[in-house]
Amino acid sequence: MKNFNFKIREWIKFKVLRPMLLGLGNSMGPYSAVGMHPVYDNSDFPWTVLLETNYPVIRKELEKVLVDQERLPSLQQIQREQEVLNQDNRWQTFFLYGFGTKVTRNCALCPETTSLLEQIPDMKTAFFSVLAPGKHIPAHKGLFKGIIRSHLGMIIPGRPGDCRMRIEQREIHWKEGEVVVFDDTFDHEVWNDTDKTRVVLLIDVLRPFRGPLAWLNRGVVKLIGKSSFVTEAMKNHRQWEARFYARQGVT
Repeated sequence: MKNFNFKIREWIKFKVLRPMLLGLGNSMGPYSAVGMHPVYDNSDFPWTVLLETNYPVIRKELEKVLVDQERLPSLQQIQREQEVLNQDNRWQTFFLYGFGTKVTRNCALCPETTSLLEQIPDMKTAFFSVLAPGKHIPAHKGLFKGIIRSHLGMIIPGRPGDCRMRIEQREIHWKEGEVVVFDDTFDHEVWNDTDKTRVVLLIDVLRPFRGPLAWLNRGVVKLIGKSSFVTEAMKNHRQWEARFYARQGVT
């Protein structure tokens, strides 16, 4: 029954919800205060300076998290729908915020990072994205243009281009301490062609709109946050938290 329900949710997500959200987002996108582009200039998002300036602080807290790297959850452990992208355990996460919900115990391990994140206007999701050596994330697209994504390069091994992301026809080479802002509804894929772990701090913010479209965007994102796809993911995360912190004696 659980697998049947999962298949029904997948059908709804890909055949109903995805086209609906993509259509709505594409119709709203041209009216955004920052337009529609695969990759953005950081000057459109002043908070990127805050992250880059404080990279050493964030890096120090990340290193504490990575002490227990083998126990971090894979993405599909949290969000089962991501199995289409990640069928092994080599794409791991450490969530601080998920669709506006604060992961309190994780944030307590990274208090300065959390304080910085909470200064970002309309920040909804933030987590360390940990990619194993040799890992490739196949081409995919996000669901809704009401969100804009960014990566702060945290640990980027190898030569320039060994760790990279393609967005449409453009190739991004992360650099430690630098932010890349992009629209994940454009086709994109990721490679780690090194023998070491790659880590970025992934952050989602609301796309800026003016007037009624800003209200509409907030409303749609709020509804997505209340959907079973998000609530089940948060439930899975709470179960992982309970196991993770029980071993550390934290309740």
